[in-house]
Amino acid sequence: MILWESHACLPLHPAADFSPMDELRAAGVNYVSINVGMDMNPVPQIMSVIAAFRANIAASPERYRLVSSVADIREAAAAGQLAIGFDLEGAMPLLEQPEMVALYRELGVRQIHFAYNRNNSVADGCHDEARGLTPLGVRMVRAVNEAGLLMDCSHTGRRCSLDIMAASAKPVIFSHANPLALVEHGRNITDEQIRACAATGGVVCLSGVSAFLGTRTPTADDMARHVAYVAGLVGAGHVGIGLDISFRQDELNDNPPGDYDPTYWWPKAAGYDRAVQRMTYTPVETWQLLPEALRKVGLNDIEVTGVMGDNMMRVAGMVWQHA
Repeated sequence: MILWESHACLPLHPAADFSPMDELRAAGVNYVSINVGMDMNPVPQIMSVIAAFRANIAASPERYRLVSSVADIREAAAAGQLAIGFDLEGAMPLLEQPEMVALYRELGVRQIHFAYNRNNSVADGCHDEARGLTPLGVRMVRAVNEAGLLMDCSHTGRRCSLDIMAASAKPVIFSHANPLALVEHGRNITDEQIRACAATGGVVCLSGVSAFLGTRTPTADDMARHVAYVAGLVGAGHVGIGLDISFRQDELNDNPPGDYDPTYWWPKAAGYDRAVQRMTYTPVETWQLLPEALRKVGLNDIEVTGVMGDNMMRVAGMVWQHA
């Protein structure tokens, strides 16, 4: 069984401690997508982070491997290495140039979504005014498809996400999102969005963040309840896991330079208290508890294997091979 973690966060700082990746590896995770930047992060900060993360991976080849194919992931798993790819949360680091997508792919970015909670020139955020995908956004979707990146719709406005899914020639994912039907939160997604994602051949990966699961101390059973809902709506073959654990390291200040206002990106009116500082996460050990929790909510062994990673392996195999 391949365990695929669709989204995790280290401090966006070149001195970030990489030991949380060893925690994931010890928990049996085979592939993790690590965030390297969001819309509020300027390109110099993102490049510094990518350079440092790549150096950490290269310095420990017995533990980590930067991958570009599902074959790489299987080889890494066989060798006991944690396979790693990077992701971008927002289109602002693309500097309104579709050509930037392929450049980021060369640096290790394997998935991207276009808006982090707020609107930009490409797409709408989920906590902003609904406009829809812009003409530049249509070009960006084409660039993502052509470069062979996973097109992600997490943090994206509802109408805009439907536009992206309609524009994409490849399967689309939500790397860390939860059903609005279970928890009323602007970051959670509607049944319409879930069905549209499945219709592209894509996967909805459930987040382990407390606010989106609707509990202060989220567990594997809470995750399983959300998985069961999405599986009941579109089938277990369109469900995955993106715990979205933020591995905070308080000694590092990874805020963007300059006039940075966290309440803009995580507005109180949208249900955030002190930005994201009060959020809690399902622990890394959730990966070991999930299979049994999923069986308890009615999934069979084949479906469990799919949710834990094979569904995302299928989609990545369809998308990455076109690069």
